[in-house]
Amino acid sequence: MNALLEGLRGQLIVSCQANAGSPMRQPNIIAALALAAELGGAGAIRVQGYGDVAAVRAVTGVPLIGLTKTDRTDTEIYITPTAAEALRLAKLGCEIVAVDATLRPRPEPFAQIARQVQAAGGLVMADVSTLEEGRRAMQDGADILSTTLSGYTGYSPQLSKPDWPLMQALAAEGLPFMAEGRISTPAQARRALDLGALAVVVGSAITRPDVITRTFIAGMNNRGGG
Repeated sequence: MNALLEGLRGQLIVSCQANAGSPMRQPNIIAALALAAELGGAGAIRVQGYGDVAAVRAVTGVPLIGLTKTDRTDTEIYITPTAAEALRLAKLGCEIVAVDATLRPRPEPFAQIARQVQAAGGLVMADVSTLEEGRRAMQDGADILSTTLSGYTGYSPQLSKPDWPLMQALAAEGLPFMAEGRISTPAQARRALDLGALAVVVGSAITRPDVITRTFIAGMNNRGGG
């Protein structure tokens, strides 16, 4: 396995992102979140958008997993749908570029994007939602998989918890993956590692106070809970 990926084994990767409309959606704030995550021991940062990537790269030396989120009318592919976007992220200093590797119709072949990023010296993380997508992405040149998109495709399980069966299936076939998606507690992060994840990516539970606040309020309004 690539030395950079091996160096991330067993580590926590923090996703520092904010949705459109959030007051957190400012590069300097995302950079501060990344620094705070690094201070807490994060082994890498996952970040989206050129401005945020540049801001985070300027203040930290930990590896970056970069991506874009692009709404298009011609495809459901949302995360880094083109080689041009992927290459720009690599040039901004992302050691790893995350790319949607679902089997939905796409504007450019995943394999083509992977080859160009790797030729530029970067690694490619394939965000998948099923085992079959993981198999295909590795065949098409991915360096590492991520369970990021489980639940975001109509044909993947719609779960409120992490997709443990997908993690187990990927591990059973020896496919290297990072666990991401609905991981909200340290115990869940530990379980993901125990199921074979190389590393664990956590975002909303750490870096999105609006999401965390809503979770607390929902729990408080559930008078019969706990």
